[in-house]
Amino acid sequence: MAGRRHAPSIDQAEIERFSRLAADWWDPRGPMAPLHKFNPVRLAYVRDQAAACFGRDPKKLDCLKGLRILDIGCGGGILSEPLARLGANVVGADPSEENINAARAHAEDARVTVDYRATTAEELAAANERFDVVLAMEVVEHVVDVNAFVVTCATMVKPAGLMIAATLNRTLKSFALAIVGAEYVLRWLPRGTHQWDKFVTPVELESAIESSDLQVIGERGVVYNPFADRWQLSSDMDVNYMLVAQRQKKQERSK
Repeated sequence: MAGRRHAPSIDQAEIERFSRLAADWWDPRGPMAPLHKFNPVRLAYVRDQAAACFGRDPKKLDCLKGLRILDIGCGGGILSEPLARLGANVVGADPSEENINAARAHAEDARVTVDYRATTAEELAAANERFDVVLAMEVVEHVVDVNAFVVTCATMVKPAGLMIAATLNRTLKSFALAIVGAEYVLRWLPRGTHQWDKFVTPVELESAIESSDLQVIGERGVVYNPFADRWQLSSDMDVNYMLVAQRQKKQERSK
């Protein structure tokens, strides 16, 4: 496979699996259809959390103007592009060159500016990259070492900046719904998309984040509403959930 990248957190089998789907990232009826349906709720969550943190009006079309956002594990750019449309300076990073090529091609066609890079979190951190917001959306459950990955991502968060993650809880309910239901019964996702033993509980994710000098300031579950045919925020974190953490300002850490 061309363009392999190696880093402690990377699971090469996962990279190769998603690379094979590169041509289908932007097909709303293809293998990534569930992610397209999930995208509005996570985009709104990121927008609202960033707007609240940086004193922006989330109703404005350019509410993220000037904010530097890293979308790590961006895939084909399904989240990166709408964030850029809201005014953010987005760096979309993915270790798969196939995914990045698909993302670049779509952004060019859509005339949206996103700085796409075939790279890893480790390489970005080593280059001393810093961001107002670091996103790890639907990626934590695909890495080899969750703690190492989270620590690396956290180092790139500026003082008073945010880290936002979305992932899957490791519960019997998530096994029934996200594995058996989504992959085998409803066939929303290709079989093998997820491995239940790599799902991450909120306690595990919070522990990794808070060991990195960030403070968890909010968490919400995300559930599918079959009657409205959409995903929505919920207090139920048994399956999908999102979490936001903030780095304290320098003067606050010295107290």
